[in-house]
This record gives sequence, C-alpha cells and structure tokens, in this order.
Amino acid sequence: MRGFWFVALLLGSLLLAAQGQTGIDPWRIQRGGQLYDHWIKAKGVQTPAGDHPLWALQTTNTRKGTDTWRCKECHGWDYLGKDGAYGSGSHYTGFVGVLQVRGKTLEEIVSLLKGASNPKHDFSPYLSQEDLEDLALFLKYGTLDMRTLIDYKAKKPLRGDLVAGKAVYRVCASCHGQDGRAINFLTPENPEYVGTLAKENPQEVLHKVLNGQPGNFVMPGFSFLSPAQLQDLLSYLQTLPEK
Repeated sequence: MRGFWFVALLLGSLLLAAQGQTGIDPWRIQRGGQLYDHWIKAKGVQTPAGDHPLWALQTTNTRKGTDTWRCKECHGWDYLGKDGAYGSGSHYTGFVGVLQVRGKTLEEIVSLLKGASNPKHDFSPYLSQEDLEDLALFLKYGTLDMRTLIDYKAKKPLRGDLVAGKAVYRVCASCHGQDGRAINFLTPENPEYVGTLAKENPQEVLHKVLNGQPGNFVMPGFSFLSPAQLQDLLSYLQTLPEK
C-alpha cells in the first residue's frame, strides 16, 4: 500500500506540473482515454441494450453487446481503425481511425460525438457533456501515431533500452510485482500478465500506460512519459514472464 501512495503522489505532482506548462488538464485527457477504452466501466454504468447502432454496418467482427459500444473496438487501441492493428483478424470492422480529428476544434469533435456526421454515432444519451468534452480532449491531445513507436509485424518497439525501461518499470512494480505476475488479468488456468499483454498487444499496453485502467484508480495513466521512455518500458515489459 505504501508503494501505491508513492506512485499516486509522484503522478499527481508530475501531472500538476504538466498542467502548469500547457494549461490543459492532463487528468481530463487521461479520463477521456479511459472513456475511449471502456466508457461503461469508466462511468460504472450498465451496458445499453443490444449492439451499438453502427455495428450492423459490418459483419466481420462477431462480438456482441458491451464490446460493440467501446470506441476502441471500432477505432483500435492505436486509433487507426482499419489501417492499424485491427486491419485484420477477429477485431476487423472496416471502420476508420480517429487520428485525423486532431486537426479539428474541441467543439467540432464534441459535435461529431453527438452525431453531427451520422445520427447513429450520437453518444449524448449515454455520456454527459463533461464526458464528451473529456473524450474530445483525449482525441485531440491524447492520441499518438503508434506506428512511430512499434514495428507492427514484429510487435516490438522500433527501439528500446532495457536498462532504462527497467528503471521506469520500478514504479509499475509496486503493483505488478518485480516479475510482472502480481496481477493476473484473466484466470489461474489461463493467466494473462503484463508481460503476456506486452507481447500479444503492445498497442493496448501503450494506451493503458498512458491513460490508465477504466474504473480502477489503482492503475493511473503515465501520460508524462516521452516516446523514448514508452519504447524503453515496452521493451522491458516484453522480457517479463508470459505465464
């Protein structure tokens, strides 16, 4: 528990410093990233009935219910949609990415989230105005082109310093453990640890490192990490045990 409070205090001081430099509240950007990940968990609400209205426009991704309402399921952990890691496989939908909206104003992005370009994309019945603004802040300021950091075919960072990555991981280890196996995301029979996820889905890992885990304050975001530090950390995470 003492390790957790150290992480919380460190994170708080760094984010306050970042806010002072930019004038943009980094907490809200991170919250927007958590809404993008799983707004139902982030808000602690019930899943809307049925599939998302736009889900019927595709037939390749056979998931149902909750997953269809997650932004990441259509647009990807890398925000590239059909042009990114979800360009093939069971998650493929054919929907576009969202990186291009970074060039729009926050008001324009909120308008899109309210269905300005397609009424079926209206999230205002489910997300408050503050939620929509946080999500817009994330889409404008919190996304990055992960192709500049990751070799998509190899699923490895384009560069990385293991020693530097291990130093960054010391903060993560206060919860995940030195070998990354203190938290099992799945079951004892089919375990999934941070090392497992880093190898299988590096894009998801980067998103969660930057923005945190929805509905779980114990897993904060570390959006102050530089691109080089993210690559160093990912390189080290991929050396941790998978099972």
